[in-house]
Amino acid sequence: MGTTHRTLHNRVLAVLGPAIAAGEYSVGHTFTLSGLEQDFGVSRTVAREAVRVLESMGLVISRPRTGVKVRPQSQWSVFDPQLIRWRLAGAGRMAQLRSLNELRAAVEPAAAALAAERGSPEERARLVDVAEEMTRTGDAGLLDTFLELDVAFHRHILDLSGNEMFSGLAEVVSEVLIGRTSYDLMPHRPRPEALRLHTAVARAVRDGLPDVAEAAMRSIVTEVSDALKEPGPDPR
Repeated sequence: MGTTHRTLHNRVLAVLGPAIAAGEYSVGHTFTLSGLEQDFGVSRTVAREAVRVLESMGLVISRPRTGVKVRPQSQWSVFDPQLIRWRLAGAGRMAQLRSLNELRAAVEPAAAALAAERGSPEERARLVDVAEEMTRTGDAGLLDTFLELDVAFHRHILDLSGNEMFSGLAEVVSEVLIGRTSYDLMPHRPRPEALRLHTAVARAVRDGLPDVAEAAMRSIVTEVSDALKEPGPDPR
């Protein structure tokens, strides 16, 4: 696919995807390829490829002679990172964040416990280094660097769990962390308590203390859940 072709394809997706994800088109709303060609000024091939991407996410279903229909939300591929980004960009952002954090609450404490049991000593020790660097950058207000470390920290926990299903959620968790920063739902400096809890998780994992690691991780996600119930920035 050439650069121009890919750019046009992405332009169609950048408009249609977020609009469908935000509920701007009702279930059963029908598009046609010819209509998309006209609306976006693209070729039939570009329109078809954009529809295929939307189909892969479960947002639409395309059938000959019936057009491209919007599917119910219950049939969407809700773990798709691109779909998560689109939903976070819309009016339902807070509901999406709450839903995603409930998933984190179900998975990450258990993953932390498993990481303390299954991770190699070297990998468990490395988690402490990441947590200490998070504290340094967080205290300094370096949010971009802090975010990178935060994503790495939580991804490392999921990977150290030794559970491929948990590891498979790494991109989902990353989108939650990135989304909250991107939409100004984070303070200028992370709260000291949040930094302390990340350090507590890391040290418990390093020391092979699954119950302590699980409890500390549960405190992290519970704090975020509580923050999402209140108006204003997320105080994590």
